[in-house]
Amino acid sequence: MSGRYAWLLAVTMLFPMGVVGTDGPALTTQQQEVLKATTNLAPEVREYVKLDDAVIALSHIRVIDGTGQPVRNDQTLIIRDGVIVAIGEAISTPIPPGAKVLDLPDHSVMPGLVGMHDHLFYPQPVNLAGQQARGVLQFEQQSSFTFPRLYLAAGVTSLRTTASVEPFADLNLKNWIDAGKIPGPKIHVTGPYLEGKGNFRLPVHELNGPEDARKTVEFWADQGVTSFKAFVHITTGELSAVIDAAHKRGLNVTGHLCSITYREAAELGIDNIEHGFVLATDFNSEKKPDVCPPTTEQSRAAFLALTPESPAVRELFQILIQHHVAITSTLPVIEAYSSDRPPLQDRVLDVMSPQAQAGYLSQRVQQPVTRSLKKEMELEHAFAKAGGTLLAGPDPTGIGGVVAGFGDQREVELLVEAGFTPLEAIHIATENGARFLHEEDRIGTLVPGKQADLVVVRGDSSSKISDIENVEIVFKDGVGYDPAKLLHSVRGQVGLR
Repeated sequence: MSGRYAWLLAVTMLFPMGVVGTDGPALTTQQQEVLKATTNLAPEVREYVKLDDAVIALSHIRVIDGTGQPVRNDQTLIIRDGVIVAIGEAISTPIPPGAKVLDLPDHSVMPGLVGMHDHLFYPQPVNLAGQQARGVLQFEQQSSFTFPRLYLAAGVTSLRTTASVEPFADLNLKNWIDAGKIPGPKIHVTGPYLEGKGNFRLPVHELNGPEDARKTVEFWADQGVTSFKAFVHITTGELSAVIDAAHKRGLNVTGHLCSITYREAAELGIDNIEHGFVLATDFNSEKKPDVCPPTTEQSRAAFLALTPESPAVRELFQILIQHHVAITSTLPVIEAYSSDRPPLQDRVLDVMSPQAQAGYLSQRVQQPVTRSLKKEMELEHAFAKAGGTLLAGPDPTGIGGVVAGFGDQREVELLVEAGFTPLEAIHIATENGARFLHEEDRIGTLVPGKQADLVVVRGDSSSKISDIENVEIVFKDGVGYDPAKLLHSVRGQVGLR
């Protein structure tokens, strides 16, 4: 019997049923997969590693398991070879000999965040004169250096890119992180934006019909992307071709929609829709088939007049739920379009380049105070309470104030402001995302047998959600990363690389 099997057998005998996973072979297979991902970390990655002991015990810690169930106080969580093997009361849970023990009273542990709208580029909105102003065109800066570090430092251990401006860069980045060459979270790469006629992004291909849409999906599926995103001006025929081609490969499709209503997309078979309900054109009286209507004062007023009790809103909720369409909440990017929000934080400004910081601050003061955020919160809360699946991600675009990682934390805080309890908000940002990615057997909750992707924070984020910002250690596959070192490495860099 190998040492690993012997250790697992001993632990199984020591712990009561339900505290430790007892399926030895399955657990060992999981450990083997995790070990493969962590044994060859490059020196450039190990520079940011705080702990990588084979056995680690987090003792006297508060456990927020991601399921939405009540918090468990004064617990011991044990990690072996990158996998959670035990969670139990500190007073009765034996710590294996030789384990690295972290005594963590007044700390909480929760699953790593699963970011479901986490781009790897930063917006550079300029007009044709090159001025920092929101114009007709929009340029993006691929952020392959800064954003993976920011995500990991903030506790995002898995993410979906939700459309790419440089798909090969994103694919290579994923592979290099998986190979241990550079630090970062686990990445699920979404293909390039699938846009119809009317594109305003320089690196985006403009589809010329359903056949082009099908070929585009098939090409990028062959390259290794795992999902696709329809964009503003895509037509019904093009979206239908995208969904058909993606589903034949077992891949999901999401959408930032305008030319197609949410109801139409649901009936076509889309899996996910981004940005909550603020972009839904279902309620716009000026909407014409396959045409994105202009945003007018009338359309804004129509959105603000919606209530969860409105028959049209209730009907849309039921259509989305019946067709199993998840909605991604991206409250931080909506919040950014208001001069009185969000609160300015030094930590966010410190990681921006001087140019990015100046551009964001100048645009921020030009934004009006908007009521759209409160209305969006109301509708998202009602959708989830009606039985809908809500996912979470910040969408680090807009006017540049939503920064990778920090934006993911802000999303959870805004979900609480929207009416969810802290435990419900954390559940949305962890287990819901893992389930949508079909990764729930590996990540998303703190359960023996799952990968040790978890975040240790100072304080109690189950009662004070802002404590989610107090990240002290981020474990990915059982390797503990130092958030302070990761953040220091990108100081003044966002917007540059």
